[in-house]
Amino acid sequence: MSSHSLDRIHIPANFWIGLRQIDVSAQDILRKAKLPLTIFTESQFVNTAEYFAIWEAYSEIIDDPAAIIAKQMNDLEISQLPPSVLAPYHARDFRDALKRLARYKQLCVPERFHITEKDELCTIELEWLYSELPEPPMLAGIIMASLLEMGRRGTRISLQAHSVEFSCPVGEIKGLESYFGCRIKFSAERSRLTVRRSDLELPFVSYNADLLDILTPALDRSLVDQQRVSSVIDKVKWIMKRSLAAGRPDIQVVASELGMSDRTLQRRLTDEGTNFKQLLAIARREQALLYLSDPTIDLKEVAFLLGYEEQNSFYRAFRLWEGDTPSNWRIVHSFH
Repeated sequence: MSSHSLDRIHIPANFWIGLRQIDVSAQDILRKAKLPLTIFTESQFVNTAEYFAIWEAYSEIIDDPAAIIAKQMNDLEISQLPPSVLAPYHARDFRDALKRLARYKQLCVPERFHITEKDELCTIELEWLYSELPEPPMLAGIIMASLLEMGRRGTRISLQAHSVEFSCPVGEIKGLESYFGCRIKFSAERSRLTVRRSDLELPFVSYNADLLDILTPALDRSLVDQQRVSSVIDKVKWIMKRSLAAGRPDIQVVASELGMSDRTLQRRLTDEGTNFKQLLAIARREQALLYLSDPTIDLKEVAFLLGYEEQNSFYRAFRLWEGDTPSNWRIVHSFH
């Protein structure tokens, strides 16, 4: 189970209201998911693993997940959506809506949309930031259906998907195929919705420039604030600096502290334009300059604190970083 500080999901009140409308008890869902009832009674946050458990329990309790997916889309009240999801419904066209959703969705749920346009098709692929496991099938169905529903609501046209892929079956397949208007495929590594690129050009009847002018700056500020604390680079460097004295930090250990696999960590670092080896060098350099600024720390101790077994190895690395020896750098900078 992930313990990342940003792995927080608030389940909105209308989720529990929707359960009551189909005679499903929130208490029954939470008991089946083996989660505390306070999640419902006190509106507590859950992490991704707990969120998945709730959706797994939900799908096991109801008779036909596919029918519930269609019902939720029909009953969707746009006015009840959070700003990060509301803004895309008032975008200029379907493409603009998808891009806005991909940009802002992480503000309320730790998931990411990858949008790829190629030839005549556009594929939207779902990735969860703090889970190596695929999302429960019913949750995948709701998310993929909501993307298509956004296009339908915005354009006022009954758009049809080109294809939909899930990792596992989602209820009665005929019902799902009827909703999406295409064949459903299973056994995919990630959930995907593919639409026609020509549909992306369709303008939204619900386009509201004035509303976007209000929502967009606020959402962008929230995104910047979140990214400031959620940068994987900053998290990795902090863990590295804390553990340098014990030796060269291991990627598996760092990844474990972040609640992810080493493969996921490598991918996230690549997304941010770096890699583990480069970050280790940066972390050591930053710590070296910090230690050398303190004249009470001996050079041999600096090398040890940076995780170097030999002092000469530290000297060679420092020359590459600063073009000078540690002792000379300390003398020069002691006068600043």
